[in-house]
Amino acid sequence: MTEILFFSSPIGLGHATRDLAIINQLKIRSCKVFSGSSAIEFFHQNSIQAQDVYSPPQFDVINGKLEKSLKWLWSYYRYYKRCKEISSKIISNEKPRVIISDEDFASIAIAQERKIPNIIITDILETKFISGFGGVVEKKMNKTMHEMLDKANRVIIPELGENQNNIIRTGPIVRKIQKNRDELRDILDFKKKTIVLCVGGTDAGIFLINQTIKAIKKIQIDVDLVLVSGPKINKKFSDDVRNLGFVSNLHEIIFAADLVISLAGKSTIDESIVYGTPGIFIPIKGHFEQEDNAKEIGFNFEDVFNLENLIEEKLNKNRNEQQQNGVNLAGMEISKILLNKNND
Repeated sequence: MTEILFFSSPIGLGHATRDLAIINQLKIRSCKVFSGSSAIEFFHQNSIQAQDVYSPPQFDVINGKLEKSLKWLWSYYRYYKRCKEISSKIISNEKPRVIISDEDFASIAIAQERKIPNIIITDILETKFISGFGGVVEKKMNKTMHEMLDKANRVIIPELGENQNNIIRTGPIVRKIQKNRDELRDILDFKKKTIVLCVGGTDAGIFLINQTIKAIKKIQIDVDLVLVSGPKINKKFSDDVRNLGFVSNLHEIIFAADLVISLAGKSTIDESIVYGTPGIFIPIKGHFEQEDNAKEIGFNFEDVFNLENLIEEKLNKNRNEQQQNGVNLAGMEISKILLNKNND
């Protein structure tokens, strides 16, 4: 019998990033991790032997705008059905005592059917991709999601706010950093004011890379632009751009930077907040989650056309004050469930 199964959504890299923070906090290397796509390489880079079991649908993003959202919703629904079959087989074979899921609701559905203690980590309580006929399907999916959240032993939400019943709001969950900022800047060879541009685990951020390079050429401040292009973008950009490709220590790079520019994924925003690095976050237009994330901190899609002014404004200000990392609280809440189960 396996103690813990950890299912991490492979849609983007943000889930894997915070899940690594939680795994490191719990110090449980015996748990078995399941995910897919670029998350597998990320886990392996960080010495977590995750198993590649999922193949998620890709967003269709053109010039920074989400296209064919109804098609994506149907693809996601089929993907969810396949994931239930896959996770069902895994759970039958492993017979876990506890299941932890970061937005892999298929494994949670199986856990709850079989009355296995389960913990959900999630940014969202419902989706808002579709209106019209497709919205009927999405509404049904949201109803199912709400039922799962209600039944979970714990729901960990990485934002600030009040706890409610089984919902625990921990604040941002990010990896801990062991070195000071000067040490990291020396290791990374950051000499001048350094802007880090990162676009996650897909190719959806090419539009942001191109717009940022244009803006950098116009600003009056002498800077280095460091690109973290991720695992899916192999395109050659300007010779003035230092491209690190796909890295395992983006959290350290963000901490060492003077400014981070990124898509509005939750994980990168949270790292910027906790480490005190100023940020500019541009959402994919039509991607409700990214648009909500960006709006909360004062950005929107149209800011991609005002990057020159935003960059100069951010670089002329002091760094932000570092914020509390929610990983300690998340680890404590998960440990309570694990301890209760072990005492049964």
